[in-house]
Amino acid sequence: MAGRQTGRHRRPPDEQATYREVFAVGEFRALWLAQALSFVGDQLAQVALAVLVYDHTRSTLLTALMYALTYIPPIVGGPVLSGLADLFPRRTVMVVCDVLRAGLVAVMALVPMPVAGLAGLVFLTVLLGTPFSAARAAVMPDVLEGDRYVAGSAIASVTQQITQVLGFLVGGAAVAVVGTYEALGLDALTFGASAVVLIGGLRRRPAQRRREPQSLGLWRGTRDGVRLVFGDPVLRSLVLFAWLCAFYVIPEGLAVPYAATFGGGAVTAGLLLAAMPAGMVVGSLLFSRFVRPAKRLHVMGWMSMLACLPLIGAGAHPPLWCVVALWALSGVGGAYQLAANTAFVGAVPAAGRGQAFGLAQSGILAGQGVGILVGGAAAQVLGPETVVALAGVLGLSAAAILTLGWNQVRGGVIAGTREHAEPVVVTPSAGGGDELSGIPAS
Repeated sequence: MAGRQTGRHRRPPDEQATYREVFAVGEFRALWLAQALSFVGDQLAQVALAVLVYDHTRSTLLTALMYALTYIPPIVGGPVLSGLADLFPRRTVMVVCDVLRAGLVAVMALVPMPVAGLAGLVFLTVLLGTPFSAARAAVMPDVLEGDRYVAGSAIASVTQQITQVLGFLVGGAAVAVVGTYEALGLDALTFGASAVVLIGGLRRRPAQRRREPQSLGLWRGTRDGVRLVFGDPVLRSLVLFAWLCAFYVIPEGLAVPYAATFGGGAVTAGLLLAAMPAGMVVGSLLFSRFVRPAKRLHVMGWMSMLACLPLIGAGAHPPLWCVVALWALSGVGGAYQLAANTAFVGAVPAAGRGQAFGLAQSGILAGQGVGILVGGAAAQVLGPETVVALAGVLGLSAAAILTLGWNQVRGGVIAGTREHAEPVVVTPSAGGGDELSGIPAS
């Protein structure tokens, strides 16, 4: 665990961090391992719950509604509960959320119950993920400074995308081998393991904001968070860039009917679903490793347009291989989120990170849910190819408008980043020994 300072080095503000350098930071390894465990468990639970509900009801609608519950809780409670990450120590918030989620999923695994009971527990479990994610996002800049944060974000993004690509295959196989209730039990264990990893590997830091006696000030914090983000032109631009994903996520919701236009089934749909995450893995690696920090802010707008532009090609009814390539290219463009996220972190005061990240995350989930819902309804009338193309046109238009606004403020952001580049502190690792020789660590 990070302890006393043993030296200071100032990194040139435009120097890029390496992945080896990031993994040398013991606290990041703990955050990354906890994240990976949660992702694996979530995939197991998602498949198990879908199978469980369908086996009990034989209802496609109820199965889909259970999946929709993964979007609703953060939208409803996200902006409020995210403030807990500022009012309490962030490690404590993450550990408590992990323990509570482990208990809720264990109840699902051990106690047979009707679909309504499962839905209620799923709602609470996903709702607890909101303060956890806000706390994790808020503590990351304390663990990784400067371009290390970009590299760490890229690692986190790649980890999430890879688990998304492989998760359904592995999750389906696991459910088939061990059973649905047993898979839920494994999910509960992953939450427990994540809590243990965070306790052992992440240093406890004090709360960033003083707690207020009246209702913890959560509703007031929500209002202040909205004012903070939308009252600042830089933060407003960056959060709108993040919410742009509402347009280029629409193909994901139409993958199954789109596959049917080629006469394909689950395999074809899986290929389409894997295209964007695979493209984002490639884009994140290239963007973080081969584009210099200041240049990322210059090209962020162009890459956001790239995330939408390839989707317009669906209107020409191309063959399957071309659709997969276009969707993968859209995923490459989506790597602009790394630059937007990093700039957002740099512009938000430390005491308001949890609330600001919670607001941004809730908006992302709301946009994705509404985009997929509207896209699905429109596809019943217009067809999936036309809807995907329209999503590309609307997204490209929105990205172009955001880019024009961003070009007016990005100069100050870049200058501020260079002027206020923070020193990098070398500290002992979580295990008590030194970090890798010659590599500075935060």
